[in-house]
Amino acid sequence: MTRVAVVGAGAIGGFLAAALANSGASVAVIARGEHLAAIARHGLRVRSDLGEFSARVDASDDLRGLGAFDALLLTFKAHQWPGLLEQLAAVPGSPAIVTLQNGLPFWYVREPPLRSVDPGGAIGRAFGDDRVIGGVVHVSGHVPEPGVIAQSGGLRYILGAPRGGSNAAVEQLAALFARAGLAVEVDLDVRATIWLKLVNNAGLNPVSVIRRTSIKPMLAEPAARAHVHALMTEALLVGQAMGAVADVDVDARIAYAARLADVKTSMLQDYERGRVLELDPIVGAVIELAERHDVAVPHLRDAYAQLMQLTAGARN
Repeated sequence: MTRVAVVGAGAIGGFLAAALANSGASVAVIARGEHLAAIARHGLRVRSDLGEFSARVDASDDLRGLGAFDALLLTFKAHQWPGLLEQLAAVPGSPAIVTLQNGLPFWYVREPPLRSVDPGGAIGRAFGDDRVIGGVVHVSGHVPEPGVIAQSGGLRYILGAPRGGSNAAVEQLAALFARAGLAVEVDLDVRATIWLKLVNNAGLNPVSVIRRTSIKPMLAEPAARAHVHALMTEALLVGQAMGAVADVDVDARIAYAARLADVKTSMLQDYERGRVLELDPIVGAVIELAERHDVAVPHLRDAYAQLMQLTAGARN
């Protein structure tokens, strides 16, 4: 792969774009507002597990007019698809579509499409599995000021073909990531890995917003930890009913999260900035699939209702 676009140059996408560009790759980013203006003036300035560095990238608020790409790395929030679908579909050729987002990706369940992530199936019709690379990101970060990325939490990225195994596009992208110093893994069952990341997100993200707290103090408080456990367990049961995952130790996953450096979840960061939350891709999709597979998820339903109430102003 010779040229990639990172669509959504926030904390995750901005770091990824800078790391790839710093390794010699040809990179363009899609950003907005003051962040876009700062990137255009000074490039991306990064403080990270790879050290401190700056990287120059092509920058725009629209893919149209930037030419062809080998891959589109999607790091925008999944609920932002409606505003980006037209320009993504207009990119010439057939670049790989790489989903590096929290929540359930549009391709995970195609028939019938999930109204929570692909209402009406428009995204799925535009991009078939032959163009998709599934991804899981185990990296944290935030944007302390326009054009600046503060990254932490390791360098682990997981890539795989949507229906299992690998292919040439996955291997080429993995090689590109590896040259940038990223800890990339090719996963032969990326569907299972995506669901297990969703289990964590379905527990940690909602409770962090409901209780307005970062991860470490949240998991140190018994009632909050029990709430996280209940949400994660329900999400795991849905995945098992679908045949996506086997049994896993929820307590062990919570204990691991509690040992990591204290960070704010992406959902809490969005809430504090008055932004729309990734509620449907992370929680709504699990509830929707629970209905299809007749799995009771009362704690997830209650958390969804609370967050809908909390964020009514941002949605409007």
